[in-house]
Amino acid sequence: MADIDHPAPSLARVPPRVRKIIHIDMDAFFASVEQRDNPELRGKPVAVGGSRARGVVAAASYEARVFGVRSAMPSVTAARQCPDLIFVSPRFDAYHAVSQQIRAIFAEYTDLIEPLSLDEAYLDVSEDRRGIGSAQKTASEIRARILEVTGLTASAGVSYNKFIAKLASDQNKPDGMCVIPPASGAKFVGSLPVRRFHGVGPVTAAKMERLEIRTGADLCARSLDYLQAHFGSSASYLYNAARGQDDRPVRSHRAAKSIGAERTFETDLTDRDALMAALDRVTEAAWARIERNGACGRTVTLKVRFSDFHTITRARSAVVTPDQPASFRNAGIALLGAMLPTSSGIRLLGLTLSSIDHNDGVDEEFQSVLPL
Repeated sequence: MADIDHPAPSLARVPPRVRKIIHIDMDAFFASVEQRDNPELRGKPVAVGGSRARGVVAAASYEARVFGVRSAMPSVTAARQCPDLIFVSPRFDAYHAVSQQIRAIFAEYTDLIEPLSLDEAYLDVSEDRRGIGSAQKTASEIRARILEVTGLTASAGVSYNKFIAKLASDQNKPDGMCVIPPASGAKFVGSLPVRRFHGVGPVTAAKMERLEIRTGADLCARSLDYLQAHFGSSASYLYNAARGQDDRPVRSHRAAKSIGAERTFETDLTDRDALMAALDRVTEAAWARIERNGACGRTVTLKVRFSDFHTITRARSAVVTPDQPASFRNAGIALLGAMLPTSSGIRLLGLTLSSIDHNDGVDEEFQSVLPL
């Protein structure tokens, strides 16, 4: 009898590799750095950014959060909610230095690091480089190393995909860790309010509330057709997220979406010359970042916040290369000029470059606009 050649096992029968993802999130990062460096601030409610009468809170200590103080809150509101709140000016050089220390620690455990900002990142530790034995033990060791090197605490989420790892890192804050294995993913997501889902902002959350979608379980009960009818291009993401599914890999060279700067003024501005001078200062700060990163872009966006906190953005196409600061500046001048004169006081101006073509060296922390 002739030998029978047995076909090789089908690749479809090989179970997919389960990723081991850690999301590290520093606890009240900016405020914690300030409290670490100034013992007089420890144990007290601290807000980084703004002032008692002006500006916006960039970060709040946990002592301030007890009073409802949150980042992006107008400083005057924060001061009203917490009369003893201490405002400190941001020191981005200090935060950047600590962030570099933290990233060096990450690199001891994996090359697959995707920073989201100065104070948080995804790590893929599927390859156990140091033979620690599990992602949970790896996360514990990383948190201990961060505390040892920086004197600051970090929280961690450990799971099989990025979506759940990020949700989990917020579960036991501050200075905590949450581990969600594959068998528990869908149940964990189902128990959470949809407003905690990354990508579900206030407008979408309000729409979901009107549709009686309040939890992950409510969202999971809706069909893909239903979600497409109500949420359009976001439907697939929401459908998969509600089931604990997320196939996105950790990208070690995550491209910045925009690079720019913004500034809140001590007094509201209405005078054209004063506004143009202020825009020049914002433009110089933004361009320093663009030039440092060697970024090219196709869209310049002006951000304007009025005295009543109403905020608008205006954009125009303008091909900008690293040797064309005039193109960037002129686009900003044209955008602001089209809004003048104005009788409403302006408290903030920002200018960003987006639709960016990247070189490999683009710094991750500038994917969002940093205040000056």
